[in-house]
Amino acid sequence: MAEDNRLAAVVALAQGMAAAHTPRECWHAAAVGACRALDGSFAAISVWERDLGRLRVLVNVGERAPDEEEFPEAEAYPVHQFPEITEFLHERWAGGGGPNAWVETAEGPAAGRPGYSHRRVDALRRRGRGCCLVAPILLHGRAWGELYVARAVHAPVFGRGDADFATVLASVVAAGIAQTERLEEARRLAYTDALTGLANRRAVDVRLDEAIDRHRADDAVVSLVVCDLNGLKRVNDTQGHAVGDRLLERFGSVLSLCGAMLPGALAARLGGDEFCLLAVGPPADDVVKAAEELCRRAGELELGEGVACGVASTADPIGPVRSARRLFRLADAAQYRAKALRADRPVVAGREGPDDPVVRLADAPPPERTERRSFRGRRS
Repeated sequence: MAEDNRLAAVVALAQGMAAAHTPRECWHAAAVGACRALDGSFAAISVWERDLGRLRVLVNVGERAPDEEEFPEAEAYPVHQFPEITEFLHERWAGGGGPNAWVETAEGPAAGRPGYSHRRVDALRRRGRGCCLVAPILLHGRAWGELYVARAVHAPVFGRGDADFATVLASVVAAGIAQTERLEEARRLAYTDALTGLANRRAVDVRLDEAIDRHRADDAVVSLVVCDLNGLKRVNDTQGHAVGDRLLERFGSVLSLCGAMLPGALAARLGGDEFCLLAVGPPADDVVKAAEELCRRAGELELGEGVACGVASTADPIGPVRSARRLFRLADAAQYRAKALRADRPVVAGREGPDDPVVRLADAPPPERTERRSFRGRRS
């Protein structure tokens, strides 16, 4: 490949990774870009999971064999089958060398000569490929994983120039992965409650809006559980805020456990002693059962005084739900009623007859600023 074409290929790969919004999109862009840049027929990105002692394949692109999924769930290989990533590379770096790429063919090593890897040769033969390039991906000064690009049996074998170019591509891939990981961490922190590790208010805002849009489009069942942890002020006043924080963390774990009863449910801390569960899809009765289990487990906590819990679901007779704001008002009103009744079970909006006091409270014209919480940017 001409020098200008290779420069254009590097730019295209970097731009593709920069445009990715998720790690999966980033890996895919890296593999596709490297495959094109090296005139390969197949490419893969793998990560070295040190704690598990394996290379796990993140993405496969190009002409895939029947056993190669694009985003495999369980394609992984013990690193002892590929000792160059843990032994040869480290010995080479220790001697002052760099993490250079090398070539293997269906007949054995061709360029770079890291040592014969019969596993890679077997894989080439089994999958009908003639040669492959392996380029270590180095992140933060350590081997992160590898870029693998292969060619078909009758295609030209990769040469030393291709291996050198693959080394450059691997460094570009490493930079893209590092940037994506930083963005992912920033995104995670933006939507995570620092104390409990649950989702935060911002995450609920986004997911609830999306859920109501889906409900309006295809009548998906959307259910919201709002709960208020009782006794937190007393614990803070008598035992200190550190103990109060432990209560919040413990209840957060209970909420997460009960939320796991509902596939895909989001468990969140809204702030202070207020928490919620958001479920899209499960029947309303399943959500109520999860809320009942939550009340039971909260009542058994060593600290605190149980939880006041309210439930609102689009599957119950609560009238049309055209906005996230209304569903939240209903769940909040149910929680208020549970607290007023000192109920040890959830109060469910719409289940107390045609003149349901929860629905009436939620839909009553409120005096100015009576709503305790307001979700930013809500559509009315």
